[in-house]
Amino acid sequence: MRLRGTVIKNATKYASKFSVSTPSEAQKEQAKQLKKLLNKAKGTEFGKRFGFSKILKSDNLMEAYSKAVPIYDYNLMFQHFWHKTLSGVSDVSWPGKITNFALTSGTTGAASKRIPVSKQMIQTIKKVGVKQILGLGKMDLPTDFFDKQILFLGGSTELEGIGSQMEGDLSGILTGKVPIWIAPFSKPEKEIRALSNWGEKINEIVKKAPEWDLGIICGVPAWVQILIEKIIDHYGLSSIYQMWPNLRIYIHGGVNFDPYMPKFNDLFNSQVIYLDTYLCSEGFFAFQSVDSNRLSLLTNSNVYFEFIPFDTDHFNEDGELIKEDVLTISEVEEGVDYALIVTTCAGAWRYNIGDTIQVVNKEKLTIKITGRTKHFLNLCGEHLSVDNMTEALTKVAFSNDIEIGEFAVIGGLSKTGNFNHTWYIGTDSAPKKNKLFKENLDYELSMLNKDYLIERNFTLEEIEVKFLPVKVFYDFMKIKNKYGAQHKFPRVLKGKMGEDWLSYLTYLEQA
Repeated sequence: MRLRGTVIKNATKYASKFSVSTPSEAQKEQAKQLKKLLNKAKGTEFGKRFGFSKILKSDNLMEAYSKAVPIYDYNLMFQHFWHKTLSGVSDVSWPGKITNFALTSGTTGAASKRIPVSKQMIQTIKKVGVKQILGLGKMDLPTDFFDKQILFLGGSTELEGIGSQMEGDLSGILTGKVPIWIAPFSKPEKEIRALSNWGEKINEIVKKAPEWDLGIICGVPAWVQILIEKIIDHYGLSSIYQMWPNLRIYIHGGVNFDPYMPKFNDLFNSQVIYLDTYLCSEGFFAFQSVDSNRLSLLTNSNVYFEFIPFDTDHFNEDGELIKEDVLTISEVEEGVDYALIVTTCAGAWRYNIGDTIQVVNKEKLTIKITGRTKHFLNLCGEHLSVDNMTEALTKVAFSNDIEIGEFAVIGGLSKTGNFNHTWYIGTDSAPKKNKLFKENLDYELSMLNKDYLIERNFTLEEIEVKFLPVKVFYDFMKIKNKYGAQHKFPRVLKGKMGEDWLSYLTYLEQA
């Protein structure tokens, strides 16, 4: 075992030297990726309809591409093309037949979306994941660390068959296809991975936990926290290190980690290094290396990126695109919110995935995810993003020494006819001075967002804050059949989801 650890450690040190591209090469790399994707798909129905062969002859590939191909969202892509892919038709928007589809409803109340996951996409995601792990070679980790196991806390690998296609959680699709050299290290066993009942899966992992010697955990923060707490409680531990003394790395993603950090620092005794990832059903777009504190955009991994300023000139109040001014990676500016448009090796072309990002450092190509194009509050011009909400709440929670498990906000009208925001904060340690907490939160939001500050002086009334046990949030997700690793609680509740949440709380009050 020691020999295997030595070989892997030396491999990571060697490979990590070549794992990060020079930032100045980003534009060239992106042009190369676009050309490769267009070449690959020029014979598909999509490629023929939009003249990929002609685009490839252009002197300015990026400009020709943006002029020839319209921007698609999921509904348009599915209605025009992906419904055929789902029916088993080959060569629709990507060469060959797609056999895997990732089921995702994101954080909306809509029916599940089915995102094509091509063989090339699976291979790309595996390579990017390995690249992040190889980056550990930059750390001074002991040789025997590379003999430790990796826990992948993901969805069920038991996929549902529809005709000749299979569909399920992306995490389940990928967990069932881990690289051969990682497979001996990966946990849990395939029988547990296949479980679709999330509660049952957690319980089985708790039972098996003493048999493992983990070095790395991968998973969504809320569910990893639940697992760690269950293990500590079940075995009467004072620390998870009594169970897993060699745990050193936690790889997370899917949500802003800041609100969870105080609790994880407590659970891990501040001995674990946190690494972020930007992996979604459409692809693997960025990850955090061990020598960075931000996500780094991946410019050479079978994805082509475009950016649209997320402002009132380009998006309406419902977050719908109204003006298609796109920028390439060389044209973006630091500190500006952009809607991310992607072209991928799974047949997504100029696809608006619904996320907003900011470039934090253009030279290093580091980014942060700031929210969703349709998950923000703008009742009266306050333009309050999920990023604003998360940052303000994290600051106030830290200063009040409370742990936030989940939160959500609903916008509406007060009894006086003015606009207001109601915050629902999931915590098992609610502050004694609710009014002070509310005032601090309002102040931090005002400092972060000038539009919010202006509207607070006019049509936006004082915010309301309601503290609830974290269990209330998870029980609601169970009712909505959205309980598991692939689901995230929505930060902004609108429409049917908001109505159901309020009805649920009314039911709890009357029960």
